[in-house]
Amino acid sequence: MKALDIALKDLKSSFRSATALIFMFGVPLLVTGMFYFMFGNIASQGEFNLPRTSVVVANLDQDAPRLQTGSGDIPGGIEANTLSELVLEVLRSEDMEELLEVSIAQDAQSARAAVDNQQAQVAVIIPAGFSRGFADMYGQSTIEFYQDPTLTIGPGIVKSILSQFMDGLSGVKIAVDVFMNQTDQVDSAIIGQAIQLYLANSPTQSENLSEELLDVNVPGDVQVSVNPLVRIIGPIMGGMMIFYAFFTGTTSAQTILQEEEQHTLQRLFTTPTAQSTILSGKFLAVFLTVFVQMTVLLILARLIFRIEWGNLVSVILFTLGVVCVAASFGIFINSMLKSTKQGGIIFGGVLTFTGMVGMISIFAINSPTAARLGNSVSLLVPQGWAVRGLLQAMNAQPVMDVLMTTLVMLTWSVVFFVIGIWRFNKRYS
Repeated sequence: MKALDIALKDLKSSFRSATALIFMFGVPLLVTGMFYFMFGNIASQGEFNLPRTSVVVANLDQDAPRLQTGSGDIPGGIEANTLSELVLEVLRSEDMEELLEVSIAQDAQSARAAVDNQQAQVAVIIPAGFSRGFADMYGQSTIEFYQDPTLTIGPGIVKSILSQFMDGLSGVKIAVDVFMNQTDQVDSAIIGQAIQLYLANSPTQSENLSEELLDVNVPGDVQVSVNPLVRIIGPIMGGMMIFYAFFTGTTSAQTILQEEEQHTLQRLFTTPTAQSTILSGKFLAVFLTVFVQMTVLLILARLIFRIEWGNLVSVILFTLGVVCVAASFGIFINSMLKSTKQGGIIFGGVLTFTGMVGMISIFAINSPTAARLGNSVSLLVPQGWAVRGLLQAMNAQPVMDVLMTTLVMLTWSVVFFVIGIWRFNKRYS
């Protein structure tokens, strides 16, 4: 009980300091608020709408064999007589009209010229013999894709649509090949029934063809806000929260050195209270201070910026890991100091450097290559593991992944805490 009393006394002292409150709560919220207003024009736009991509199609597959199927077997109920016509009609379907603006070219040269002259963004050229090559069980068919090299989003959408659709049609050939090899059937009627069964269970049988071919997925059970600003602000707020949690852990633990210099700690050691109890109370105060800071910031960020932190269990695990590693890191750092005068160098140097390294994953979140490199480098410091747990929770990754990250943070905590206690006990023995 005496240790708890000492901890609560130090906790009250910390929260009576205006400077401490500004660094614990004010600065993280103000920095996030600055980014919030900087990107405020995004929030006013509501949903993000893609512009239509201009596509020119040259269908050179004139003598193609007719499809032996009804319109009910074609995704979206599209009517087409040949496979090349089917590709064209998919691009011109009602489901795609909000994404694509399709025009026809007489030949491949005209289609490419339209892109070169910036009259179109993408040229799709269906070569002669395309349908016959696809009809051959062992044949191959290709579609030429020609795009404006300065563009990425529009051409990427068209390429994704074509790839998904053609992969679905290729599944028919694979299904027939497997059926014939396993049953030795050559009867066209029976093979036709197998095709019908495959098509009936195919994922391409969708009422909304654009959603199916674009393959839009929402990870986990988390409802993603349509406001892209929230997705930008969330990691920034989380990074600031982690960054200043380590500062709070270190400054809270520094009160031990301050009391030593003011000789109040030595007077405490002369009381009947055991030295281990006094130090335990001091250490507990550090953990409680960081815990209060994290809890308040998580709640305020949710209320002010509408940030979705993720599954409750994942958030609890992440918070537990950050509190333990930030507090124990502060105890460890202060155990290495001889006086509070050295604190400025540590705060301005070590904490800033390790904090920035740990946040590389957030800085490079929109660059996959940089993010992969950053993830490896950031894990060299405890802040990097804290950021990893944050992103795992926010991205609705499995709870077991967050648990493993939390266990690593707890391992860091044990190492820091054991070394810190050993040095402080040795110092005051």
